[in-house]
Amino acid sequence: MTMEFGIWRIDDGLESLPFSSLEVEAHLEDILERDISIAAPNWLIIGRQVLTAYGKYIDLLALDRDGNPVVLELKRDSTPRDIVAQVLDYGSWVKDLRTEDLAKVFDSYLKKYHPERGSESLDEAFCRCFGMREMPEELNTSHQLVIVAASLDPATERVVNYLSETYGVEINVIFFRAFKDGEREYLARAWLSEPTMIEADETSKSKGEWNGEYYGSFGVDEKYRVWEEAVKYGFFSGGGGSWYWKTLGLLHEGARLWVNVPGTGYVGVGEVLEEMVSADEFMVTDDTGAEVRLIDLPVKAANMQKASDEPEKAEYLVRMKWLKTVPVHQAIKQKGFFGNQNTVAKPRAPKWDFTVERLKQKFGIE
Repeated sequence: MTMEFGIWRIDDGLESLPFSSLEVEAHLEDILERDISIAAPNWLIIGRQVLTAYGKYIDLLALDRDGNPVVLELKRDSTPRDIVAQVLDYGSWVKDLRTEDLAKVFDSYLKKYHPERGSESLDEAFCRCFGMREMPEELNTSHQLVIVAASLDPATERVVNYLSETYGVEINVIFFRAFKDGEREYLARAWLSEPTMIEADETSKSKGEWNGEYYGSFGVDEKYRVWEEAVKYGFFSGGGGSWYWKTLGLLHEGARLWVNVPGTGYVGVGEVLEEMVSADEFMVTDDTGAEVRLIDLPVKAANMQKASDEPEKAEYLVRMKWLKTVPVHQAIKQKGFFGNQNTVAKPRAPKWDFTVERLKQKFGIE
């Protein structure tokens, strides 16, 4: 189905804002490089106009929070057949990049585009961007291909969906459209396929059978999310945008969740007692035995956003019965363990089976 969308003013009647190619689209690469969060909040730009071994240039190269490359290619004047072939060709090159290769790409990027950042290393930039203590041991265990376009013809969309749904190729399209309202300019964005669902949904055809165990990514953040408090008050959470909390909806009563702190290791396993609610609805028992809202307690995560203030960026919690937990500094980490950028996932990769079996042994879980 061809993607089409528009914007209307409703403050003084209903008025459609005209689509405008403007200079915004001509400079979309600049806009994305300056703030990639308008495409995805969990990417870090590490390269621009990256020269491949085949003499072609990747418009933008990013890493996700799992340390996996994301190729972004702007359609510009490419024909539909050319743009799909182009990103697949880039993927064939990116898949073999080692950690030191990615570090070299990042160094070249800083020297050319951001000399003001000095000698910042890829490790430093990654940890700062994603709030981690260290980068994952393994980088580039998979990669994503993303076409950036104002529109695509139906045949190209069918090809992209065919590659993704039938053969498990991590390929997607971001649509950007520019609109003008008087002197104001707006940029609208839509995905061809919801990116978190591609990786989290059990319906993906690219892997084996799901083993019934849920994966959870707990991004430790002193302002919004503290593991010790999650253990004490019995919850698992995600927030900062629907990209992060939407997959909490996969969890249901009785589901078993294995929790990983990205870049650190696995810290616990538990059983879901109640489905997700916003932070300002989550009730706990205080030291006096009274039922109170978690956000009314003097918790360390003092900036936990109230859903009533800004629902999109709020923190959402799932009540848990923890079966086994360890402090963050004792997290269990092993080469070959599964990792994923989604807050919750239903993995079908063989690596997930291996991870769960090893964690059962470590945690003493049947």
